[in-house]
Amino acid sequence: MTAVAGTKWRALVLVGVAELFAMTLWFSGTAVGPELAESWHLTPAETAWLTNAVQLGFVVGALGSASLTIADVVRPRYLFAGAAFVGAASTALIAAAVHSGPPAIVLRFLTGVALAGVYPTGMKMMASWFVQGRGLAIGVLVGALTVGSASPHLLRAVGGIGRPRLVLYGTAGIAAIGGLLALAYEDGPHQPETAPFDPSAIRRIVTDRAVVLANTGYFGHMWELYAVWTWIPVYLLASLEASGTPDPARRAALLAFGTIAIGGVGAWLAGSVADRVGRSLVTSASMILSGTACLLAGVVYGSSLAVITPFVLVWGFFIVADSAQFSAAVSELADDSYVGSALTLQTAVGFCITIGSIQLLPVVQRAVGWQWAFVPLAIGPLIGTIAMLRLRTRPESKRLAGGRG
Repeated sequence: MTAVAGTKWRALVLVGVAELFAMTLWFSGTAVGPELAESWHLTPAETAWLTNAVQLGFVVGALGSASLTIADVVRPRYLFAGAAFVGAASTALIAAAVHSGPPAIVLRFLTGVALAGVYPTGMKMMASWFVQGRGLAIGVLVGALTVGSASPHLLRAVGGIGRPRLVLYGTAGIAAIGGLLALAYEDGPHQPETAPFDPSAIRRIVTDRAVVLANTGYFGHMWELYAVWTWIPVYLLASLEASGTPDPARRAALLAFGTIAIGGVGAWLAGSVADRVGRSLVTSASMILSGTACLLAGVVYGSSLAVITPFVLVWGFFIVADSAQFSAAVSELADDSYVGSALTLQTAVGFCITIGSIQLLPVVQRAVGWQWAFVPLAIGPLIGTIAMLRLRTRPESKRLAGGRG
């Protein structure tokens, strides 16, 4: 028993590190977007698509993988590694041979498709080792995704400012190492059955009131999350320049890394708390705090580092703290016969929503400046909170977190 326990923790560490490394690809284009925009004369919409293409690619990849049951055909370690290698190659190719927006956007789309073979596969790999403690394991993997997503900003801060190709090569190399690490993984004793995406289940999913409320909470969360993660570096740079902070580009990159990365701690702690006090309360509290931060961002804009640093770190902690709990809620609420389809649909719609909010912010910014650009994002957490609190009043909420709602 002790040997098995030790093996499962080693597997979690291995998968977590591999996930962290591979997910550095997600915001690699975002981190260097302003510099590429200047060099390639990109429009704000084209710059936004350096991130949006990944979002769209992930949706297409996830639905395609589920529909074709690729995760059932290919062993998880090979799928994870192959996807990481494809994403790394796509990113390296941008650095090596691309000099304009359209081919970069196509390659970023391909990166998103590849990452659909990394994150969900990592979940499956984790689940094969964990029955007890699965909530903690999910929190660790979401934390790995979060820190990995933040890492390009750290690479930029420590030597990549003005050198976007170096950042792209760096993230590609790190992701390739993540793929190599995944090859060392062995399946655990609880390898789960994977439910393929079932279009016929959509009608049942969208008419299941409890699942609809949990999904609405998730959609409100996603409306805010990736738009903030995409544009917080630009907001921070503008704010630090307005306050006269020395070396604003480097400090903004470091703060952007901290804002996103600290969410890894939030995801881990929130998962533990949600198991004890209920998913609806934890998600609601997280969205109230992060939504309030969308409004307060305009108030602290242009403040000193002593003010803006704790503000964005608290924002970053809570903005992703609830993320894993929406998926956990749907897995508890949906009928076992279509839970796989329910989770696939939730993820696909959620990431589609992020495309709209990411594209919206530059439009708002041109009208009111970066000081108040995040205000429209607050509507997402507001709607999400209402949905989760309504869910808490329904009898189905007793299926959440062991009866804690």
